Order: sequence, then structure tokens, then C-alpha cells
Amino acid sequence: MLFETQNEIDIRERSPLALAFVGDGVYELLVRAREVEHTRLTPNKLHSMAVRFVSAKGQFTALKLIEPMLTEEEQNIVRRGHNASKATVAKNASPEEYRGSTALEALFGYLYLEGRNDRILELFDFIWNAQSEENAK
Repeated sequence: MLFETQNEIDIRERSPLALAFVGDGVYELLVRAREVEHTRLTPNKLHSMAVRFVSAKGQFTALKLIEPMLTEEEQNIVRRGHNASKATVAKNASPEEYRGSTALEALFGYLYLEGRNDRILELFDFIWNAQSEENAK
């Protein structure tokens, strides 16, 4: 991954919204890098394609795809992230989609801060392949 982290606070004591804050950046960077690696789109089209993945709806869909693959520990992080979402929601997303997107971001933030980059890539590859196939239809 891009950087190695040194946690001074036990990761289990971190707020799920703090984990989501980190996970949002991790997930978006993965999407952007993958797009540039596999396409020759213009910046405007790159942005449009990225929105399909990083929007609340896209992240909610991604979470549903990987839920059967999650360990008990990962399910607990997802549950915490889902329950921690603020009362406000993103425009163009239902409250359930917004909570699901926060849960996915919390998971990616947690895995990143734990240094579990292989797991991040395993989950992201699965999401990318499944959503790319769906978007091609």
C-alpha cells in the first residue's frame, strides 16, 4: 500500500466514523488507480466512472457483494460502521445506502490501519470485477 501506519491508539478504540474517514480515501484511491491502469478515458469520463464505484449507492452495492466473504471480525466493523452513520444522508442515496457506504468505508479504513493490505486488495478485486461486469451490461 501507499503508506505504512503506526497506530498509537488501539484500533478497536477508534470511532467507526474515524475509520470511515480513512477508508473513504483508501477506497477512492483504489478506484482511481484501477481506472487509470485499465482504461484510456478522459478525465471527465474517469470521474463519471469513478462515481459509480465511490457513490453511496456504489459502495452499498459493493458491501452487499462482499458480505458473504467477511470474517466475524470484519462483520463487527461493518456493523459498527453501519450503526454509526450520521442522521444526514448524501443526496441521491437512501438512508440505508448511506449507512452501508459508511460501513464499507469503515471496513476499508480498519483494514488499512491494521496493515492488512492483502485483504484490502482481495476484497477490492472482487468488487471491481463484479461491478465492472455489471456496468458492462
